[in-house]
Amino acid sequence: MEIFSTLASILLDPYMLLVILAGTVGGVLVGVLPGLSSTMATALLLPFTVTMEPIPAISLLAALYCAGTYGGSITAILINAPGAPPAAATALDGYPMAVRGEAGRALGIATVSSTIGGVFSVLVLIVAAPLLARIAYKFGAPEYFALALFGLSMLASISGKSSVKNLIGGAFGVLIATVGVDFTTGVERFTFGFPELTEGIHFIPVMIGLFGGSELLTQAASLNVIYKRIASVAVRLPSREDFRKVRGVIARSCGIGTFIGILPAEGGTVAAMVAYNEAKRWSKDKAEFGNGAIEGIAGPEAANNAATGGAMVPTLALGIPGSATTAVILGALMVHGLRPGPHLFNEQPHLLYSIFVAMLVANVMFMGLGMLGAKVFARVTLIPRTFLWPSVFALAVVGSYALTQSMLDVWVMLTFGLLGFLFRRYGFSPAPIIMGLILGELVENSLKQSLLIFDHNWLLFFERPIVVMFFVLTLAGLFGPFLYQHLVSGFMKNRRGTLDE
Repeated sequence: MEIFSTLASILLDPYMLLVILAGTVGGVLVGVLPGLSSTMATALLLPFTVTMEPIPAISLLAALYCAGTYGGSITAILINAPGAPPAAATALDGYPMAVRGEAGRALGIATVSSTIGGVFSVLVLIVAAPLLARIAYKFGAPEYFALALFGLSMLASISGKSSVKNLIGGAFGVLIATVGVDFTTGVERFTFGFPELTEGIHFIPVMIGLFGGSELLTQAASLNVIYKRIASVAVRLPSREDFRKVRGVIARSCGIGTFIGILPAEGGTVAAMVAYNEAKRWSKDKAEFGNGAIEGIAGPEAANNAATGGAMVPTLALGIPGSATTAVILGALMVHGLRPGPHLFNEQPHLLYSIFVAMLVANVMFMGLGMLGAKVFARVTLIPRTFLWPSVFALAVVGSYALTQSMLDVWVMLTFGLLGFLFRRYGFSPAPIIMGLILGELVENSLKQSLLIFDHNWLLFFERPIVVMFFVLTLAGLFGPFLYQHLVSGFMKNRRGTLDE
């Protein structure tokens, strides 16, 4: 019943509605602009929410996260330029529909599918997060160490094409987390004589640099790119026949997106691609895919928005980010003095239900905004990049300085912006680095606490069933894909040999 009272209190609070509306509009705008992403936007916006109360601040970021995932579909359909990575699969069939004059129909299907996926995942979040937190309430330091290790192992598939490079990036993030004074021994590590580094490197300037600064340098190489634009017709709701055709795809994709979102380090991009492949696999008209199949729009859009609520489940219940954007939201919770996990459900239930309601309201809001203003939002892409990216850079500098009023944080942002640019050039994604930075402190502290509890006897880890389970999942996450590929290739080789005989 508390969720209903929280919903009523937010709907009757003009300030909260304004905050959620601002986050929703901002998220759609960010999603529409190619190059920007909800992860970058939340990282840039986070320092400016420090002066806000925790509930409005986190609700603003959560609304931006939900709406930003949807916003990318608008430009993916109209100009074949996904505004956000999760919308890449949507462009495969959305743009061909727009070219043949069905942009309004494509946008309508994308909007409805996104809303259904988002609302479904929030409902799962409302039910699953408290249950998961209740289980996690019995966790000790060894269980949290095993869980964090499992989260780091999932970095292999978070983004990018190379699992090895993703794991290297995650290890680099853990290394950054060790900068500062070791509170167990009092020894300074990697401070290089800077007193400001004794408290460690703040993750906010690192996030702003890796996502905002590196993207600025990347976009500087494509300032003269011109997109072919489609004159959009009015967005219209799917017809009864369209909805009948895609309802199974939407239902299946909601489950896929929510499940993949719950897995630590996965996210909307993976969910969208898997949902697209499944939609094609189950379709009776596979030849239409790539040429304007409505199932090719409904599947990815339902899945990538369902992943938003799913990704919040481990973030809130366990303190393990479910995606790159939720890693930033996790950082925002920590900035406001809140540590996500089972204790938060007992100590701050109103805060959590407010986040749930904010995401639910945001999903409903962006449906209205998408149906009424998709064509208007698409015109935002006309903003010259020569004006847009310098503005982003100015926000990055101000946001880095604002948290502690330290120029060192600005230099940290600039340094990691350059490093992020170099990493991207050589195939390293910035997302695993951020995840490693967020999880690094948990891994180190829980490991030290566990060793103290076990009197430095490592074998006692294997006497705890939950720890063993997470160790097995970690090994499966690291070596499962390689073993599966080896088994499949061996099976195909033996089958070819049998056929030749």
